[in-house]
Amino acid sequence: MIYSRDYKFEDYIIGLKWENLPENVQERAKMCFADLLNALILGSHSAQFEAGLKTAKEMFGKGDIPVIGSQETFTYYGATTAMGHSSNAYDLDDGHKIIRAHPGTAFISGILAAAWEEDSTYKELLEALVAAYETTIRTGAAMIEHYNNYYHSSGSFGPWGIVAGAGKLKGWNREKLNNALAIAEFNSPFAPGGRSVEYPSMNKDGVPYGAMVGALAMASEKAGFVSNCHLMDGEEYKKYADDLGEKYEILDLYFKPYAGCRWGHPAIDAVVFLMREKNITWQDIEKVVIKTFYQATRLSKIVPKTTDEAQYNIAYPTACGIVWGDFGFEQARDENLGDPRVIEMMSRLSFEKDDEIDAMFPGRRCCKAVITLKDGTVLEGGLCEPRGEAYEGFGFEWIEEKFMRMSKAVMTEKALKDIMDMLKGDLNVKVRDIVALVNRKENWTDR
Repeated sequence: MIYSRDYKFEDYIIGLKWENLPENVQERAKMCFADLLNALILGSHSAQFEAGLKTAKEMFGKGDIPVIGSQETFTYYGATTAMGHSSNAYDLDDGHKIIRAHPGTAFISGILAAAWEEDSTYKELLEALVAAYETTIRTGAAMIEHYNNYYHSSGSFGPWGIVAGAGKLKGWNREKLNNALAIAEFNSPFAPGGRSVEYPSMNKDGVPYGAMVGALAMASEKAGFVSNCHLMDGEEYKKYADDLGEKYEILDLYFKPYAGCRWGHPAIDAVVFLMREKNITWQDIEKVVIKTFYQATRLSKIVPKTTDEAQYNIAYPTACGIVWGDFGFEQARDENLGDPRVIEMMSRLSFEKDDEIDAMFPGRRCCKAVITLKDGTVLEGGLCEPRGEAYEGFGFEWIEEKFMRMSKAVMTEKALKDIMDMLKGDLNVKVRDIVALVNRKENWTDR
């Protein structure tokens, strides 16, 4: 393949201005940051984040940049590493069907750390996020095409996004951006998504290591490391730049109402909605059959001993939906695993591939629930899709409800309202002020 630099991606990143973005893109950018901030807040209450803090201290030492949910401060590389370990800890973040992954969580750590370091405004942070989303999703699609439809995880795409967003905040020119993007893309982790689905662990989406590669690509560029073109400079992939600034991939993101893998969300809603419709409780249920697409049936069904085993699972979240009516931070955290009602309900569940439903994937991720009651009554629900899809057309209030509902487990209601008010307010507020508000000790209920 022939490679040649035309700098279309770099010029788009540099030239993107808030005032030139459509209003719906502006609102979506605010929604994305609020949702990612929610993920960082809750992710700071995880063993993965604790591992990230230790890694950051050992590898990069102390600095001036704070991280969400901690009183410790780090260098840019340490802050990116630490928050790279928390942003996907509960799998609460946005996703995009084209890349079958979560772009926002993969780059928020490095972009937020850069925004603090550069003393950027909220508006400048949002501009950087849009630039990262638009170019990362397209690059991710090209990577999948280039590697013969290999199923990468989110961390594979994060290095590009971090360089795109952080490089914009730092005011890098097209040549510096091109070099750093080439370093980041070439050295991106080849994270095997399929394995993480069946054998869940902190490896999960590979986000922490993608974040570190992105930060190190920034360091390498500054140190004089020279690369030679990135994938999007290849003639076969320049087509992905054709609609930059015309079609906004950020508008096609989905958002999650629950923790855990998106593939399991339809099953949660299918049972919850059918139970509400028929006015039954978990005590009435003899067994449940979920008819779904093949990839969903691959999700783990083990009794989880860790939060990662709970998230990359289909049986445990579905059982939580039946018993608790929800699967969020509270149900997914390590401390709350092992509810005997949930564990017993898992034994009553089965998951079957449905050929018609499977044919809809990945464009649609659907399922049906068939519930048999203890009195022999059989209840069958309709086709159910995960909530939070782009076509639903919801706005900031949807994200705000999720933010308030989930983060109230660790922060005061007043603090959450103050944060939401700030994110809906003055675009010229400093990112440092946003981080300071979030990290104020009295705003946390457990500190």
